Amino acid sequence: MSITKAAQGYLKRLEHRLQRARVGAGRATFSNFGEERILRKYIAELLPAGTSRTAVDIGAGDGVRGSNTYALFREGWRGVGFEGSNRKLCKLAAAYKHYPRVSAANCVVTPSNVCALLNAYDIEREFGVLSLDIDSYDYWVLDAVLSEFRPRVVVTEINEKIPPPVKFVVSYDPAFQMTHHFFGYSIQSLSELAARHDYAIIEVEYNNAFLAPRELEGVRPLDATTAYRRGYLERPDRREKFRANENMEILHTLSPAEAVNFLDEFYAQHRGKYELSAGDDVASDAEENAGSRATPESYTQADTQADESVRETARG
Repeated sequence: MSITKAAQGYLKRLEHRLQRARVGAGRATFSNFGEERILRKYIAELLPAGTSRTAVDIGAGDGVRGSNTYALFREGWRGVGFEGSNRKLCKLAAAYKHYPRVSAANCVVTPSNVCALLNAYDIEREFGVLSLDIDSYDYWVLDAVLSEFRPRVVVTEINEKIPPPVKFVVSYDPAFQMTHHFFGYSIQSLSELAARHDYAIIEVEYNNAFLAPRELEGVRPLDATTAYRRGYLERPDRREKFRANENMEILHTLSPAEAVNFLDEFYAQHRGKYELSAGDDVASDAEENAGSRATPESYTQADTQADESVRETARG
């Protein structure tokens, strides 16, 4: 009986693996939304033949599901995927095992070690694609990378619920743990970071922004407001895709100063661990509105359970 049960268990696991293989083989894309298609477009436009075909994936996950780089590695690109989770690393290594020019690295990437890690894996200064998604202090890691490297296309997750011109950045904390809506940076903060390094936002796809060096021929810069409006705010299906953001929809009806007040109350438990402002031109309005400001309690009656949930997005 035990042998029979063991055989049945093996057959079930085998069938499950075959099913996953069939699904994977038939997938048109590996990324969450249209990131893979957008990357292909900018690779064709901005990376002429003979330029770097190296990709770096920081926060690579299992290497396949929701990946912005797996399709590139399948096409022969070289590179490395960094993942801090031991559990995910096993899947990441399995995903890369047939690609000898791609490495799976088990380490927590920080602003202080990221450049040393890239150098350790022989990543050239002007490499092809950087994908960054670590759900935490992404801002500081990107700032460190762009201080020493000049990737030709960058795709990085933003905190999509925070509209411009509001600036929001999670402070660097090596013990950071993502909680409901508290992670990353707003598109306005990304825009200013990019400008400091002479990069431009060129597109937004829901919760991912694409950047490129301004000196590249063919780069068409977008300001933060236009990119956000086209790539997130005016997308007709965004509320369906990001249902967990319902309790933040009020931000799109508030002035920048009111939005800052709202967020400061919403993130009250994290005070001292983030930077938040309405922008230089409107920050002073916050003082005037302090007596009658909007608060999370005013608009999020149904949010008592959501604060403990993980963001419900398509990234899985």
